[in-house]
Amino acid sequence: MATWDDVRALALALPETSEHVSHGGAQWKVRAKGFVWERPLRRADLDALGIDAQTGPVLGAATEDEAVKFALIAEDPSVFFTTPHFDGYAAVLVHLDRISKRRLSEVVAEAWAAAAPAKLLREHLQRNVD
Repeated sequence: MATWDDVRALALALPETSEHVSHGGAQWKVRAKGFVWERPLRRADLDALGIDAQTGPVLGAATEDEAVKFALIAEDPSVFFTTPHFDGYAAVLVHLDRISKRRLSEVVAEAWAAAAPAKLLREHLQRNVD
């Protein structure tokens, strides 16, 4: 089970990442572009999901494209999901209390890579290959 401290540590370990507060929740950005963030479910989200209340923390994570978002949801719908608010948007929602720390590290790294400028991504990948 992952926590916000895990998200924070994983995100801030990536190059040029900073932490901010947006709409009352934590958001992590690479340069000026957000890649993971706290995403409390709103009334419209709850209605779309057919539930009365949010039962645990929800992480929003950028994806390379919508195909990746839908692949994650198909892979494990108990962890990954979306709402109509994110239709047409390359981001997936994650039940933070249902994802392993190992899988969370992959999600955060892939979200960072989806948001990072191409040159920064190349430099990061090159450093990790050498």
